[in-house]
Amino acid sequence: MAKEITYDIIQEIGVISVVRGGWTRELNLISWNGAKPKYDLRDWAPNHEKIGKGIALSAEEIEKLKSILEKV
Repeated sequence: MAKEITYDIIQEIGVISVVRGGWTRELNLISWNGAKPKYDLRDWAPNHEKIGKGIALSAEEIEKLKSILEKV
């Protein structure tokens, strides 16, 4: 039996794009299973009812990503 995954959206940072069927690709600050919040990039169904696969980044990782993207 799979363990239930819980999440708490601490801060909605921004929508990057609208994808299939009204889903949105978003960057948010999320606490997964009660852990320390991480920056999270993934697809969400309208009203955050369902979630797609994504990636969670620590504050240090998001700062590194920001510096990389500034070079693009």
